Amino acid sequence: MTKLYLLVIPIAIGIITGMFLAFYPESEDNSKLLTTSKLIENGSPIRGDSNAPITILEWGDYQCTFCYKFHQNTLDTIDNDFIKTGKVKLVFRDFTLNGPDSILAAEASYCAEDQGKYWQYHNELYKNWGGEKTGWITRESLDRFAITVDLDLLEFNTCLDEHKYQDRVVTHYEFGQEIGIDATPSFLVFSDQKIIKIRGNQPLEVFLKTFDEL
Repeated sequence: MTKLYLLVIPIAIGIITGMFLAFYPESEDNSKLLTTSKLIENGSPIRGDSNAPITILEWGDYQCTFCYKFHQNTLDTIDNDFIKTGKVKLVFRDFTLNGPDSILAAEASYCAEDQGKYWQYHNELYKNWGGEKTGWITRESLDRFAITVDLDLLEFNTCLDEHKYQDRVVTHYEFGQEIGIDATPSFLVFSDQKIIKIRGNQPLEVFLKTFDEL
């Protein structure tokens, strides 16, 4: 009985890990879609050294509970130990599962990018996270965040009024669906040779294992 128990443990761990990690491409069509340039283009500015050998492409929603938890916990360690040391770079793409408020927040982040402050605004959104579909994302709150990161408010609001980046946000969502993204956060972690998918807010150990594999 003891021997059987010892055999079951690694099998179970393997099954659980398999739920979190998947290898791309899954098909010939995906291999055409999942080139490095296609994954990165039109996303956020690169966070970290653009020449870092490993890229994390995060698919997120500013209202998403587990995206918030990732940004409050796991990302800090990855940032300090891997991004700031030039080993990993991060790109964010919007996957706005939670509707119009999430779309508006995503648009606002790109309006902030126009003033060179994408990541400052991105971080401010997660810092002030107020739950899923609770109404915390409003034009007034987005303006407050803009003031906090020292944006030109007139330029910022003109950008939002014109919905300058709405198509960009919608395109992110459609591309994500096309390549099999169905939850937030989801991550495609890749080098020149391999792409690994991580689904959900997984423990830091899952990311460290992925970096080792790449």
